[in-house]
Amino acid sequence: MKTMSIKKNDTVVVLSGKDKGKRGKVLKVMPESGKVIVEKINLVSRHQKPRRQGEEGGILQKEAPLYACKVMRVCPKCDKPTRPASKLVDGKKVRVCKKCGAEI
Repeated sequence: MKTMSIKKNDTVVVLSGKDKGKRGKVLKVMPESGKVIVEKINLVSRHQKPRRQGEEGGILQKEAPLYACKVMRVCPKCDKPTRPASKLVDGKKVRVCKKCGAEI
């Protein structure tokens, strides 16, 4: 299992690809594949057939996984994209912003 600096509910900015520069909240982290799913980023169309009677089919918009190396964490205090550093505080490992030093 890989360790990832990005966790669920982090705000991230996309560094490359069709959604470059957009920000969103991380919905799911998949450390075994090194991917994340970000809210309203990397939307793909899925054609869905109605399964039960009365259910509607159609074309649905859905978030697709994105490589974690293509996104960067945004500090909630200074509002800048940054790589989180780690620091020991009272024997606990916490993430801190490299730009402003605030705890994430």
